[in-house]
Amino acid sequence: MSDALIFRREGNLAWIGFNRPESRNAMTWEMYDALEACCDRLNEDDDVQAVVLHGVGGEAFVAGTDISQFAHFNTPDDAIGYERRIDRVVGKLERLAKPTIALIEGACVGGGAALALVCDFRYCTPSMKFGVPIARTLGNTLSMTNVSRMVDMIGVARTKEALMMAKLFDAEEARQTGLVNGVFAPETIVEEVTAIAAEFGRRAPLTVQASKALVGRVLEARRAAADAGDDWVTTCYMSDDFQAAVNKFLHKTPFEWTGR
Repeated sequence: MSDALIFRREGNLAWIGFNRPESRNAMTWEMYDALEACCDRLNEDDDVQAVVLHGVGGEAFVAGTDISQFAHFNTPDDAIGYERRIDRVVGKLERLAKPTIALIEGACVGGGAALALVCDFRYCTPSMKFGVPIARTLGNTLSMTNVSRMVDMIGVARTKEALMMAKLFDAEEARQTGLVNGVFAPETIVEEVTAIAAEFGRRAPLTVQASKALVGRVLEARRAAADAGDDWVTTCYMSDDFQAAVNKFLHKTPFEWTGR
């Protein structure tokens, strides 16, 4: 794989670790490519019964995409190409023919939230903060597909809170809404999730696969075409606000939102 994305096998379980703790595991292009390759590899491995995704370091699952990679976005194709790339990688994880579990500690935001949303199960520690606070940070937007996923998971009202108000949901709110399946103490979550993942070895494999595939078909049938939101992707990513927000992050320069 890559130094920034760690793959390991423990018996019939596969573990995928996002390994940039100094950057709260923010995703680089290399990490997205490695994750996509990892999904391809796992689909060919009949011995793997479940997959656990986690962040290294205990401070974050994934804190979005590394913002430095947006510094050279100059054309609509840059913006649309990026969102298509995210849709492709996240979609491949969503369609992985194995049960997937997100083990979430700390920040799970932006691209990290998109990855966690498509896992079949999510378990977290009390330190989790989940959301897409781009209305406060970058001024960009999610793709239509990822907005649809969020609506499917947490409903219209909470999706608007997450995207329009830049709300971050804590562990208890996430548990109450069904966003996470359980909350565990940091010292026991690995053991707990390992035990849950091992349960799939005692379930009917074809029933598990069929259930995941059929739920996926139901959700896909309800989603709009991926390009239905391209007008807003272009508007946001090509805006003065987005360029200023990226510059602020990279060079610590002040700016104010202009709506342009």
